[in-house]
Parts: sequence; structure tokens; C-alpha cells
Amino acid sequence: MAAIGVVGLAAKQSRIRNISNTVVKVKQILGRSSGDPQAKKYIKESKCSVVEKNGKLQYEIDNKLISPEDVAKLIFSKMKETAQSALGSDVNDVVITVPFDFGENQKNALGEAAAAAGFNVMRLIHEPSAALLAYGIGQDSPLEKVNILLLKLNNVLVYKLGGTSLSITVIEVNSGIYRVLATNTDDGIGGVCFTEALAQHLASEFQRSCKHDIRGNPRAMMKLMNSADVAKHSLSTLGSANCFVDSLYDGLDFDCNVSRARFELICSSLFSKCVEAIKKLLEQVEFTAEDINKVVLCGGSARIPKLQQLIKDIFPNVELLSSIPPDEVIPIGAAIEAGILLGKENPSLEEEALFIECSAKDILLKGVDETGADKFTVLFPSGTPLPARRQHTLHAPGNTSSVCLELYESLGKSPMNEENKFAQIVLQDLDKKEDGLHDLLTVLTMKRDGSLHVTCTDQDTGKCEVITVEVAS
Repeated sequence: MAAIGVVGLAAKQSRIRNISNTVVKVKQILGRSSGDPQAKKYIKESKCSVVEKNGKLQYEIDNKLISPEDVAKLIFSKMKETAQSALGSDVNDVVITVPFDFGENQKNALGEAAAAAGFNVMRLIHEPSAALLAYGIGQDSPLEKVNILLLKLNNVLVYKLGGTSLSITVIEVNSGIYRVLATNTDDGIGGVCFTEALAQHLASEFQRSCKHDIRGNPRAMMKLMNSADVAKHSLSTLGSANCFVDSLYDGLDFDCNVSRARFELICSSLFSKCVEAIKKLLEQVEFTAEDINKVVLCGGSARIPKLQQLIKDIFPNVELLSSIPPDEVIPIGAAIEAGILLGKENPSLEEEALFIECSAKDILLKGVDETGADKFTVLFPSGTPLPARRQHTLHAPGNTSSVCLELYESLGKSPMNEENKFAQIVLQDLDKKEDGLHDLLTVLTMKRDGSLHVTCTDQDTGKCEVITVEVAS
């Protein structure tokens, strides 16, 4: 969160007076174009005005246009200043963590913003990988590695509930190699949802005691949000928390005590969403709870005791790793990776983990079955190690002179629609056949950066079309 020149907690406090000039979730827009569905959703929800100029998205703050990259640079500058103050020396080298579903453009934009703030970016690593590094998973001794291979592969579920999103990833660990089997991110739930639910409860209590409904008053509700946020954090360690707001509305102070049990009741539907997401991801990879060997908790909101208990209930016989404060797990993993790269590795970490880029989503080819119904063939399942190459022969009716092949992407078994289509390739001027079929060979090559190269060839005539999709997943 950032306001002009103010970052973090200070910005969060100042949004009471300055909400229209306060930027939140900057990484949701960083490196994205205006046509990106995620960017459109963000622009619609943003309290700070977002406009497009010269093909780029920018924030309009106090009649000035500020790019997302400049906001990210400000945040990195503040982080650099904080680190130097804590260490008492210059801080230049850095490892940055990114969500698994970050595209190449987003990674580049983030790296450039860090470089502009004076950092030497040694490496960008995925957040789930950093979480595993924090606990030394996959960094075992050679003998331990052999034992793991003889028994079964180590499957780890990384559960990250941050302020604005929920991200769950299943990773297969094999001799220091991390392979993502499946991942899913839900931007519709995060720690702020719990804060908002508590703030709504406090507004109801204020109405009951003071006879004023303040839900339509942005300033008063923002005061309640700040108080609810503090109370939420307290309830992770205490049985109750006091919410006091000076001059909440019309000169009236507000004082209310909330128990942990009441908070859990208020947020019961949110807790249900948080655990249902785990079950859906396990279904996606056709796993049961017994197929998971470890669960790693990360993200500030994973501190909530009720959530931890619900996760334990799903995995009663699985080791739940929460000894490191969840909001520190990913930064610690990044610091360990930085130490490895600088040659200052922890003695217990004998070698660096090998990171393999994988496809973030299923890539499917649309065809038609014998009945004429749409048929989707998965060519790159999510988690496919990159680079990768696939080929598929598509049969089309011989009486047609052109064929359109459509590519789709998906995060699971949800039904396909036009929003999932990201590319198409058209093969024209085919020789018609009285009977028989056109045999079309499609070869797809996905590079490490997620870009996709597609070649489609008519086997009879050799006619060929080629397209390249810069970022396919």
C-alpha cells in the first residue's frame, strides 16, 4: 500500500483522509496492459483513479500521472532504507519473490523497478519455492534424498493467505528439484476480507448503541477498518480485543470488545472458502490428503488460529509447518536464496535447490468429436516443466477449405468459454476432398518464459501456418 511518498503502515493510516490518492495492490496492474482481464478488474475496484496514456496504465494522483513502476520503485526504496537502517550498512544485492502466476512482463517490470531503486537483482524466485527454502525442504543430505526416493516423492502443499489474495500450490520435491503440480490463486479472498467483515460487525454495534448507520460514510468506515485490522491481529494471540475509535461519527467515540469466538463466527463463511479451495486443488491433481507429506503456512493471515485448525482437520496426519511466523516465511526463503547466491549459505544447506520453470495453466486445443460437439485436448497440463514440446494431429472434414485451430488456457476442470481463448491459427486454401479427412499436424513449443510457438501443417499438401504467442501462461 502506498500514498504519495508514504509507504506501508503510514499509508494505511493516512487513507482515512486520502483514500483517492492511496494505491493498493500495485502488483495487480504492474506490467499489464489495459486489455488484460485482471487489470480491468483492478481498475474497476481501485479507489485511486487509473487512466491509460500512450498505451500504458497510470495512476492519476493530485492531477499528476504516476506509473505503477514508479509506485513499485517507491516501495523498493523504502525497503532498501529500512534494511540499511536495520543492518547499519549499505544493502544492494537482493532476491525478489513473485507469485507463481506472474507473467514475464510483470517479472520484468518488477525487476526494473527494484533496479531503479538501487538494488542489484540477483534472482527472482516464485513465492512457493521461497516458502520451501525457508524450511529447508529439498535441501536434505544425499542419504536422506535416497531414502525419500525409495519411499515416495515428497509432495508439499504451500498455503499462502496474504492481505489481498489466497494462493495454494502443490509442489513435488525430488532431490532438490521443485516441480509445481498445480497452483491456484483467488484474488477474491484475503486478509482484508476478514477485516471488512469485522468492520461491518462493528458498524452494526455502533448503530445498535448510538442509533447511527455509518455504512454509507467512507471516512467513518475507514476508521473502523483501521481499528478492525488492529483487533484482527490481536485476536491471533489473544482471546479478545478492544476496538476504540475516537470521534467515529458526529463527535461520538466508539468502544467495543470482540472475543475470538465472535470473530470466528463473523468470518465463518470466509473460513469455509479458505478450506474449500484446498479441497478443489487436491481434486484437480487427483490427490487425497494422504498424498501430501507437508503443509507450509505463509502469508500474514495464515496466523489466524481458526484457519490453522481447519487446515489441520483436513490433514490430520500431515506435518503442518508453522514454526516460522507465516508472514516471515517467504522473506526468509528469499534471504536464504540470497545467501546461497552470495556464497554465505547456512552450513545445513548443502546445495542450492534447482528451480524449474513450469507452465502455470493448462493449455488446451479445441477440436470436434464424432458427434460434432466441441472437444478440448490438454496439450500442456499445468506444472509442465519448461521448455516443452508437444505435437497433436487434428482431423478436419475433407469438404472444408479452411480450418481454424483455437488455443485455450484454464486453471482446472472448469468449463471452457470464449474468455479462456488466448490464440488461434487459421489454415486456408486447403484442397477439398470428396471423402476422407484433412490431417493437420500441430506442433507447439513452449519456452521457459511461457511464450508459445505454434506450427500447423496440412499433411497432404505441406501448407503451413505459424504463430508465436509472447506469453501463453
